[in-house]
Amino acid sequence: MIEHVHKHITTELQQNTKTDIIFILAAIILNLIGLAVNSGFTEKSRTENSFLVAMFLFVVLIVIVNIVVIFGLRKGQQTRSMLINGLIKMYKDQDVDKYYDNSLLENYNIRYNLFITVVVLTGIIAILVPFIIR
Repeated sequence: MIEHVHKHITTELQQNTKTDIIFILAAIILNLIGLAVNSGFTEKSRTENSFLVAMFLFVVLIVIVNIVVIFGLRKGQQTRSMLINGLIKMYKDQDVDKYYDNSLLENYNIRYNLFITVVVLTGIIAILVPFIIR
């Protein structure tokens, strides 16, 4: 039974990683697309209000998606912590915990914070640069 539980937890960790990758890539790609589109709108937005409205709609989209991604990454971080803590308990019960370094959990948390920082910074750039160009 222990092997089954261990496999289940490691499968959940793999799924968690895939989901996080999708969140990160989606946010960065959307931020870059928003940057490109809004940068393209800057010239016409000076004279036509419809382009300015479109720029603001893209800003709203960027903000909403980034908030969702940050929330998703935070939940992924919490899930990973719970799963790894479960593995550590299982390893202690099986007396093999000496093979797993507990500091890995802190490294994962740092990595999540770095991912969130990248998403936030690309979002800020996607929002600010077109308006600075304008």
